[in-house]
Amino acid sequence: MAILEVNNIRKIYTTRLGANKVQALSDVSFSVEKGEYVAIMGESGSGKTTLLNILAALDKPTAGTIYLDGNELSKIKESKIAEFRRDNLGFVFQDFNLLDTFNLKDNIVLPLVLAGKHYSEMREQLKPIVDKLGIGGLMGKYPYEVSGGQKQRAAVARALITNPKLILADEPTGALDSKSTDELLGLFSKINQEGQTILMVTHSVKAASYANRILFIKDGEVFHQIYRGNSTNEQLYQKISDTLTILATGGESK
Repeated sequence: MAILEVNNIRKIYTTRLGANKVQALSDVSFSVEKGEYVAIMGESGSGKTTLLNILAALDKPTAGTIYLDGNELSKIKESKIAEFRRDNLGFVFQDFNLLDTFNLKDNIVLPLVLAGKHYSEMREQLKPIVDKLGIGGLMGKYPYEVSGGQKQRAAVARALITNPKLILADEPTGALDSKSTDELLGLFSKINQEGQTILMVTHSVKAASYANRILFIKDGEVFHQIYRGNSTNEQLYQKISDTLTILATGGESK
């Protein structure tokens, strides 16, 4: 069952006074099944960030439709879109997006506070998530008191706390050292194996090699895709590297 359906998405930006038009996405279509772990790759300027912003309901396409769990995003009222985003999507960003004036616990439960949940419910949802992510003993710490890897674990916990339909991850390993990267990617695999659907935008071949399917965006379109099948992470890494070489040298076959 497809949890996300993206149909013929185009995005054209018009510069000030309408002098120039820039086509960021020309015709993007794909679907993501419930429980899938999908990575999106492409060179800078290929449209990855634009696509992610549209999927996050932070921007609107010029044409095309997007359905998340059967709901067409463009049909959701403006007054309801923040609530829909909070209840259905979890976000993990490269720079963590944690509030320095909140401790880790308050950062993680913030979506539940905004949803008006009772404290007892927050506490009940918080403990198993932070224990699973190995940060249960850091709840009283502030973001500036912990490592980058610990910050990103807190960000993942915040993304999971609402039990979202889909996690959108934007370069989640971009600010991490190699050890923290390995730990985070292992966590992503674990939560995916437990049933969480993940869509990750990344430049990292290593990060993408943990996914089960990789979509490659070129010139605003889906250029190619790779399925893991029976490949190991190392074999998938090589396939991704080969495809990126084709992208960089002007290959055109889908």
